Order: sequence, then C-alpha cells, then structure tokens
Amino acid sequence: MKSKALHLEVNGVKHELMVEPRVTLLEVLREYLDLTGTKKGCDRGQCGACTVHVNGVRVNSCLSLALTNDGKKITTIEGLAKEEELHPMQEAFIKHDGFQCGYCTSGQIMSAVALLKEGHSGSETEIREFMSGNICRCGAYPNIVKAIQEVKGGMV
Repeated sequence: MKSKALHLEVNGVKHELMVEPRVTLLEVLREYLDLTGTKKGCDRGQCGACTVHVNGVRVNSCLSLALTNDGKKITTIEGLAKEEELHPMQEAFIKHDGFQCGYCTSGQIMSAVALLKEGHSGSETEIREFMSGNICRCGAYPNIVKAIQEVKGGMV
C-alpha cells in the first residue's frame, strides 16, 4: 500500500509521518512515536486500554485509523502530567490504589479525565456507567470510582 502524509500534534509536539492507510492511531503512537503508555488490549475497542483524547474527546485508538486524525491534537497518558507534576487524576489513582496490575491504568485515567470534562460524574452510578468502556481484570473499580470522586471534589 502507498504511504500517505500524516500531521498530528501529540502531547503538544507536532509530528509529520508517512503511514499506510490501514495503520491505526494506536500503532502510530506506540510504534512510530514510541509512546507506549497507551496499551493494546483487545484490539476491538471493547477494553478501553487504548483510550486517548482526540481534540479533547476520548477515543479508542485501536479503532481509529491514523489518517482520519490528520491535523488533530492527540493527548496520551504521557501528555497529562506537566513536566514532573502529575495530573490530579494520576495522583488520585496512586492515592486510592486505582490500579493493581497497571495494564488498564492509562486508559482508565484518560477516560476518567474525559468523564469529568463531559460532566458525567454526578453520582457513583453515573461514574460507573460512563467508565463502563474500560475493563479492569483486577477489579479495582471501587478504588477507581473513589479516585474520580476525589478529583471531582477538588474541581468544585
């Protein structure tokens, strides 16, 4: 297949790449840009491990062809922290042990940040509903909810 030009801004850094049309955003992040915090889980958009923000909206990067994101701003887990200062959601996940094996953590955190921006944190039930696209095999869900609630409380 013939490669095409792709222009992305990832975590505030502009990139120009040549990619084949079948390459996913997840592959570009992990294999072309060496941003391995975004995980490849199910590769079917069911687990949420690959969640990133595209122009501020959460997206399963395994289902998004890279070329459809041409000219867009992408934020990955690596882009949440400001230099050495963790994002409040990252701090809350650590405080509440919202990760166990850690594999799903980056996708969970990216979804949690988006959930707050979307205004879907009115209750524990609502948080659980809007986080349901992210699967944790360790069962850290109660801790994840506590972390989200703490960050939401700090935003008020």
